[in-house]
Amino acid sequence: MSAHPLHVAVIVASTREGRFGPTVAAWFAGEAGGRTDLDVEVVDLAEPSTVTKKLAAADVFVVVTPEYNHSYPAPLKAVIDNHFREWLAKPVGFVSYGGLSGGLRAVEHLRPVFAELHAVTVRDTVSFHGSRACFGPDGRPLDPAVSGAAARVLLDRLTWWGLTLRDAHRARPYVTA
Repeated sequence: MSAHPLHVAVIVASTREGRFGPTVAAWFAGEAGGRTDLDVEVVDLAEPSTVTKKLAAADVFVVVTPEYNHSYPAPLKAVIDNHFREWLAKPVGFVSYGGLSGGLRAVEHLRPVFAELHAVTVRDTVSFHGSRACFGPDGRPLDPAVSGAAARVLLDRLTWWGLTLRDAHRARPYVTA
């Protein structure tokens, strides 16, 4: 691990019974955890007592979200709206999953929400279309080359933004008013 790795919060956005989010989040956390420049922690919104502390510690966020009714889950909206400083001038990446759209409509709804919080969303995403059919019984993608390549691109972009913004935060506070 590098001397000062970025702390990455991988957020499991769904809290529904029978949800697939923990499977996708565990896979992505494993991909990120293989890097020496990142320290990864899963933040499960189904465990609300630990959310604020874990968000506050993060340098970088990855939201693992399904698409519900062409948008993102209500528990994620509540967590976003109940926090401000945690997101401020930090990068946010997305791993989405779902049916035909692979959760991409949820991601597109999240981008302006995070922009309002002065967070920087990363263009590159990881998306699983027909997500349950994309993973084997071991919780790993059936096509690890494609999903792994997408994860590496996302992590590279998030790391660049994370280091840049963390250095900027240390040099001078972000102006909020």
